[in-house]
Amino acid sequence: MAAMVTRKFFVASTFMWIFPFAILYGFQHDWFPGFSHISPYSQTLLSGFLAVISVNMMLAFYAYMAMKEPTNKHEPDPAFVAKAKAAASQIKPSGGDKQD
Repeated sequence: MAAMVTRKFFVASTFMWIFPFAILYGFQHDWFPGFSHISPYSQTLLSGFLAVISVNMMLAFYAYMAMKEPTNKHEPDPAFVAKAKAAASQIKPSGGDKQD
């Protein structure tokens, strides 16, 4: 299961690097037809905007994949939960930063 999560993270991270660079490179080398007639300044702005949008789309897709995972597969370790509860019950609430 951890390998599956790691693989999804690796694939999403890889595409978050590849898509923006491919968009920027494609605009510089006229891979996208119909955009060669606009000014270099406009090409730079458009390619930068599309590169940022592509990263945000990958982040949204990764978040969607994470939310789609079943929640019943992730059960906390009972020993860890017991230790955490014991540690939390030993903590005394402080009265702030007041010094008597």
